Amino acid sequence: MLLLAAAFVVAFVLLLYMVSPLISPKSLKLPGAHVVVTGGSSGIGKCIAIECYKQGAFITLIARDENKLLQTKKEIEKYSVNDKQVVLCISVDVSKDYEQVENVLKQAQEKLGPVDMLVNCAGTSVTGKFEDIEVNSFERLMAVNYLGSVYPSRAVIATMKERRMGRIVFVSSQAGQLGLFGYTAYSPTKFALRGLAEALQMEVKPYNVYVTVAYPPDTDTPGFAEESKTKPLETKLISETSSVCQAEQVARVIVKDAIQGNFNSSVGSDGYMLSILTSGMSPVTSITEGLQQVVCMGIFRIIGLFYLGSFDSIVRRCMMQREKSSADKTE
Repeated sequence: MLLLAAAFVVAFVLLLYMVSPLISPKSLKLPGAHVVVTGGSSGIGKCIAIECYKQGAFITLIARDENKLLQTKKEIEKYSVNDKQVVLCISVDVSKDYEQVENVLKQAQEKLGPVDMLVNCAGTSVTGKFEDIEVNSFERLMAVNYLGSVYPSRAVIATMKERRMGRIVFVSSQAGQLGLFGYTAYSPTKFALRGLAEALQMEVKPYNVYVTVAYPPDTDTPGFAEESKTKPLETKLISETSSVCQAEQVARVIVKDAIQGNFNSSVGSDGYMLSILTSGMSPVTSITEGLQQVVCMGIFRIIGLFYLGSFDSIVRRCMMQREKSSADKTE
């Protein structure tokens, strides 16, 4: 009886693997495609632009700093695979004026053709205790990290639906899957991208347009280095429980998942576990992905509880050390 049950399970899994490609979206071909990357002058955004350019794409880089954009343009052009490829640079703040964002993207499409893939990578971070963070920092992060993704997406979505093809990528963060000490201003803006992505994917899926949410871990970028200068002790100790990834590695994973039309994009074993744990009602790209979530959810929840327990222990220990230090000073 047990052998029969095991055989049935194996046969069912094999059937899922056979059927899965039939319901998955067709991969987007990057050679000749027009890829727009916001926040593309440095960090993960720059590496994504390089990865797409290596595969034959035409690139539009959008960022605020014109000098950085021009430097990045020269760096990207070294990876050209044919003499027809173009790197277009546009200096604009994608979080301030929707009409301005819409106009510059119209100009980009007039020069390089309709946008095949938009990668929303513009973002910033502020760390600190909730009561220590200036109120205007909450407003600024929501504008940059959330509206800075809404505006470019809003500007290209109609054309993608008309053409019945396209990819939109929202670069969130593991802090957009799990709220952590010190990220009360940052995490909500990255959680918001998940809600936007789920709702938008349901709207555009019938038009063969697919949305990807990327959840990179701590990544060795200029932004991460700047953020680390102001991290509270608790945040630093919690961060030490995971390794720092290279931007090139993260970019390769995001590009691969985006062209395949995967909704979730994660890096490493911790990223895989978090994607399973936080899958909730998010869409799946294949039956096998859904099966993995069903099978692994329970055991990953147990592991996750151990992580949460260790994080709480770190926070409590730091609090007791501060109280002890304050008591010693008053004596």
